[in-house]
Amino acid sequence: MSRGPGPRRLGALAATLAWLATAAVPAAADDGAPRPGALPPVQVQDLHYGDVLFHFYQDDYFGALTRLTAAREKGRLQNHADDAELLLGGLYLSLGQHREAGRIFAAVLDRPNVPAPVRDRARFYLGKVWYQRGYYEDAVATLAQAGRAGLTPDMEAERRMLLAQSLLRQGRYDEAIRSLDGWQGPRTWSAYAQFNLGVALVRNGRLAAGAKMLDAVGLLDRRTPELVALRDKANLALGYAYLQADRPADARPVLERVRLEGPLSSRALLGVGWADTAAQNYRDALVPWLELHGRNLLDAAVQESYLAVPYAFAKLGANRQAAEYYETAIREFAAERNRIDESVGAIRAGGLLDTIVANESRGQMGWFWQLASLPDAPESRYLYHLLAQNEFQEGLKNYRMLLFLERNLQQWLTSVEAYENMLETRKERYERRLPQVMASLEGVEVEALQRRRTELESRIASAEATGDVAALGTAREREIWAQVAELEALAAAGDAADPEIQAAREKLRLARGVIYWQMNEGFRARAWAARKGLRETAQALRETESRWSLVQEAREAVPDRNGEFAQRIAALRPRIEGARAQVAALKSGQARYLADIAVRELESQKARIDTYLVQARYSLATIYDRASAAVAAPGPGAAAAPPTAETRP
Repeated sequence: MSRGPGPRRLGALAATLAWLATAAVPAAADDGAPRPGALPPVQVQDLHYGDVLFHFYQDDYFGALTRLTAAREKGRLQNHADDAELLLGGLYLSLGQHREAGRIFAAVLDRPNVPAPVRDRARFYLGKVWYQRGYYEDAVATLAQAGRAGLTPDMEAERRMLLAQSLLRQGRYDEAIRSLDGWQGPRTWSAYAQFNLGVALVRNGRLAAGAKMLDAVGLLDRRTPELVALRDKANLALGYAYLQADRPADARPVLERVRLEGPLSSRALLGVGWADTAAQNYRDALVPWLELHGRNLLDAAVQESYLAVPYAFAKLGANRQAAEYYETAIREFAAERNRIDESVGAIRAGGLLDTIVANESRGQMGWFWQLASLPDAPESRYLYHLLAQNEFQEGLKNYRMLLFLERNLQQWLTSVEAYENMLETRKERYERRLPQVMASLEGVEVEALQRRRTELESRIASAEATGDVAALGTAREREIWAQVAELEALAAAGDAADPEIQAAREKLRLARGVIYWQMNEGFRARAWAARKGLRETAQALRETESRWSLVQEAREAVPDRNGEFAQRIAALRPRIEGARAQVAALKSGQARYLADIAVRELESQKARIDTYLVQARYSLATIYDRASAAVAAPGPGAAAAPPTAETRP
């Protein structure tokens, strides 16, 4: 076993993906301490890449993947091509698409411009996921390629553990031994290295060397929950190795080191009983076996104890007690067999998976989600140990991801309907507004306004050239100026010798001067304002012409664009429907696959119980036959046959 890649450790993928993305985001303030595998910070230069990172750091891996794929297809990540490719592989990895992630990493990580820390750490996590998925050959190949440049000491230790465990899973014991021999690493990992090495040696037939390693782990005095559990497992493995090697005297003290309250205590108690039985200490064997009688019958060790106890009584000559315990075993096995049949029927009827997934958070996505509890259903009592089986957990992740995709496609189908409604609203608005816009624009003669502006510009230029201050005077000033000119004409026609005429001429001259002074005083400002107004008018006319052109263009282009949008939306619906049908078929197949796993497990339990049931009936019949023979001809009799011990590590 490797050091368990539990939820906390497996959840480190998000941190690693973030580490891969550090090549594209500003780093935190430098505290001066060097970090293993640290990368130089790079500013985000593409807006769409920043959008991808935003969703990524929200743990929305699917949303980040969608946006990243779209941005790559549209060529919007020119400044972050390599970073985006690595992040894409990591996102596929987080969503369980291991083969696609492996293809991307294989294409990217060997490029000369990829930093060694990125390459090593990416391979480490890819190999870790290969191991989690059960692809042990791929795990070995990937983990063996990962160097140490980007790995912390703990990560390097875990890499070696996973590599050795992958080799053990394939039965490549010699290679596993070589990979762990001469272990040097953090102390927290040394116990796991010793355990894996001990298991490899025992399975390779080197019991003495393996026993030395396992015994050292079994005598650990560490109090952390992980190491205490590992100590129990080492003692159990070593004890049963001794039993299989016909060394019961060595097995008993080792098995007694397993905690009575631990999860391995039932198998340890069963092994202690068999060790005593091998030494013909049947009375001592009854102590651990009777302890097992009070435990859950779902445990295979408890089931075997239901046969072991009457076997020991029979060996002690207590045939009555043996018969009673055999009868109890027959009743319990028969009842358990019926319950298994009912549970198999319930699982085949469906609904178990939906109930399981309904208990879990929908918001927690990613491949390192793990099922934490089973629903309260009759069939659930048989499936708790399935949680520890990689095959069931991985299959359940696939099923849960298919449920997520099904919901996502349903949302897209709803969005398509919304897009259709939006497009219809757009068409209606266009058809309603177009006549109004055209009516308002038809009343505007841009060419006439341009001629008028040109005329005014000429008049202003002429007034500036000739000094015609009256041309830019106010309406009142021009009115007075005209009146003065008219009165001057009348005065000029009168008798020049007439004193009143002379006085009138003087007053008119004075009025002309005042009015001229007023118009001349503001002439330059008025000329500047007039030219500014003409420039603004010219700009407004240009905008009017441009908008007119846009309106004309829209009249021709909008219907085409609406038609294009309609075609794209119409094309989406069958694609989504097709994907939904495919996902539904896959989900149904995955549900059957998981049901088959559960049923297969229940059938194996049923087959074991059937075997025990046959043995119990045969042994009980043997006792009855012997008792009948003893009544007919008293004499010593033989004990019942020992039960078949099927609980082995």
